[in-house]
Amino acid sequence: MSNLVETGDAVALDAEKSLPSKSYERKTIVASSFGALLEWYDLYIYAALTATFAELFFPPGNEVAAMLASLAIFGAAFILRPIGALLFGYFGDRYGRKRTFLATIWLMGVATIGIGLLPTYAQIGVLAPVLLVTLRLAQGLALGGEVGGAATYLTENAAPGRRGFATSWLQTTATIGLLLSIVVVTVVRLSMDNATFTAWGWRIPFVLSIVLLAVSVYLRRGLSESPVFTRMKSKGRVSENPISASLSNGRNVRNMFILLFSVASGVGILYGTGHFYSAYFLANVLKVEPTTSNILMSCALVLATPFYVLFGWLSDKIGRKWIMVSACLLAAVTTQPVFKGLTHFANPALEKFQSENTIVVEGSDCSFRLFSPAVTACDKTRNFLNGVGVTYTFKETPVGSPVRVEVAGAQITGFDAGALKAAMKQAGWPETADLSQVNKPVVVLLLWYLVVLLTMVYGPIVSFMVELFPAHLRYTSLSLPFHIGSGWFGGMLPFVLTSINAAQGSIYAGLWYPVIVLLVSFTVGALFIRETRQNSID
Repeated sequence: MSNLVETGDAVALDAEKSLPSKSYERKTIVASSFGALLEWYDLYIYAALTATFAELFFPPGNEVAAMLASLAIFGAAFILRPIGALLFGYFGDRYGRKRTFLATIWLMGVATIGIGLLPTYAQIGVLAPVLLVTLRLAQGLALGGEVGGAATYLTENAAPGRRGFATSWLQTTATIGLLLSIVVVTVVRLSMDNATFTAWGWRIPFVLSIVLLAVSVYLRRGLSESPVFTRMKSKGRVSENPISASLSNGRNVRNMFILLFSVASGVGILYGTGHFYSAYFLANVLKVEPTTSNILMSCALVLATPFYVLFGWLSDKIGRKWIMVSACLLAAVTTQPVFKGLTHFANPALEKFQSENTIVVEGSDCSFRLFSPAVTACDKTRNFLNGVGVTYTFKETPVGSPVRVEVAGAQITGFDAGALKAAMKQAGWPETADLSQVNKPVVVLLLWYLVVLLTMVYGPIVSFMVELFPAHLRYTSLSLPFHIGSGWFGGMLPFVLTSINAAQGSIYAGLWYPVIVLLVSFTVGALFIRETRQNSID
């Protein structure tokens, strides 16, 4: 192993030995991972409070539209991730890994604290969601630079044969960050009543981010520049324009497309399904009480976290490709059954109601509205049914016909939420899940399974991406396709899936979206990915 000599921000390496010591490798793992933990925690607090933001930051009158808008803003942070990848990738490949990924945590931390201080819609009107979007975009910009920077830096400080294992520790931070956000939000909720939490308690998890920010900055300031970048710079091999160089090299572009349409899009879908939509489905569709839902999700996350390291280690032994693409195939085959299983074990009364009763909506003036308030009686009826999480069939009737709903033989003409709810209850519809009927061990098992599928891809993917691209273009080349795939496909998944459900009047229709993308990811990965674990990264 190498003897390191600190020279400003660089690392002078022994001419004969070019790898950092194991103690320094451990130091880079801790510093990189803690900074990434901050970024994921900051990003996920919003996910844990989606319903709260829908209530506080959008005009009243259409709960489904407000929820969809809140989910869209959640996805907005992911939309900007590729821009962050290009921006910070350029600086990382041009000027060094350390300074760049130190800048990303400052940007993320400041944006998160800013969200915690925002005035609400009731205080400043439409400016509230505008400011919220702006700060979420800043978070996405930061995350776009963070993942590629931490991945590149940590892999370049890992020994050959240990890259998958070393970088898999970094990957645990995504799940731990989500877990931490759930725990903090749950503790704050339990420490006060609902009115107080809605008034100001929701701000606490965001403002607490300042503690993580301070520790992250302290740890990263103590790191030296990547040894690979140091050698590259000393030999004059640093790219003058990493973006144009990445996009003008045919082989490099080919690898970027393979990464995008294989494991990058696959891991995004697995992320969106296992981390976000499963929790949303449990609490908002199956109506499991929020604290119970958070506890069940937390148990699944804790039990799944060691598998990041397991699959990272295993990828060093048997290869990365087939572990990753197998997860995509397994998820494509089992996503629909798993979510139907969640309904069966978390809210059996809802499953029974859906199987024994058909709800039919007939109307002539219905239109699918994403964000605008429901106007017609037909729109309001469908909006109500979407909001309570039941599946229904819609039939178009002649122009001018009033909306009519049939529920278990009962006929309701016009929009009447009270009559609809009474008819559904009469037929056995549960307004909320009966906690005594929730099979908690099996629900945790199903949630755990979804996250374990994610660990199969996410554990090895960092080392795979770094090994796929040359050092002078690495930060930029891996960041752009990864963030388009994981950010756009995964970050927008809850919004896209929920929109499809609302348009189709089904709680399962949108689940075909992740299934289709995962099948594409498996096919591209199986046909075009080449094993990389033996590749040199210098």
